[in-house]
Amino acid sequence: MSSILAILPHIDLAGKVESLTSFLTTAWSPLFDGIQTVGNGMNDALTGFLQAVPPAVFVVVFVLFAYWINRKRKSFGLAVFTFIGLWFIYNQGLWPAFIDTLSLIIISSLLSIVLGVPIGIIMSKNDTAQAIIKPILDFMQTMPAFVYLIPAVAFFGIGVVPGIFASIIFALPPTVRFTNLGIRQVPKELTEAADSYGSTEWQKLVKLDLPIARPTIMAGINQTVMLSLSMVVIASMIGAPGLGRDVLSALQRAQVGNGFVAGLGIVILAIIIDRLAQRLNKNIKN
Repeated sequence: MSSILAILPHIDLAGKVESLTSFLTTAWSPLFDGIQTVGNGMNDALTGFLQAVPPAVFVVVFVLFAYWINRKRKSFGLAVFTFIGLWFIYNQGLWPAFIDTLSLIIISSLLSIVLGVPIGIIMSKNDTAQAIIKPILDFMQTMPAFVYLIPAVAFFGIGVVPGIFASIIFALPPTVRFTNLGIRQVPKELTEAADSYGSTEWQKLVKLDLPIARPTIMAGINQTVMLSLSMVVIASMIGAPGLGRDVLSALQRAQVGNGFVAGLGIVILAIIIDRLAQRLNKNIKN
């Protein structure tokens, strides 16, 4: 067997990838520079806005929102946890890093949703598109998260934009998959009824498919947001700001206490976002 393998031609895949990356970074440098400029501008604008909001006002708004989406259950648990969690983050001096992390999550999640929902719609309406896109999604979800940092750095250097780029690639698949699944689960009887009334494809999509599939799509969006959070933390290795940078700094300096506090802040943020998204999804279903 080894002799058979020895006579097979050697393929320098690593070298070919290096050549392709070098060609793209040179030929498409104006495009990458433009994306980096726009991305930095979006992040600076959103971060500046969030930082301009006094922490006390920010906490009150989040607590009221947590209570509002949970009002039907007449439970204060989510609101109380939100208040305690955000107070802890502020009390430990993590508020600026928290705002940076939240800004990156918002941008990467929104871009993932804006790209993912249309792709999911295309997959649901075309079996050929599904056959082509599904293996790509499988590849994106099985690839280790750290690998996404390599093309991000190659194309955009280090900083905010490569972190957002890596987060979008990592967090995109759930929204695409759940959008496709939700629309394909729309009962055929309803689709046939819409056709009998002469509905156009656009009317069926807007008035039938998306409203019925909305709970499923929201479940995918919830997963996308959580994946964005996890990737934003990992992206601190390539210069993305936020709580992840505090964890990385504590790891490099062997500061167990600082690392634990920053990590706890990430956990609190993840729980708040997850619970708010789940509660909002349940309200939509009802």
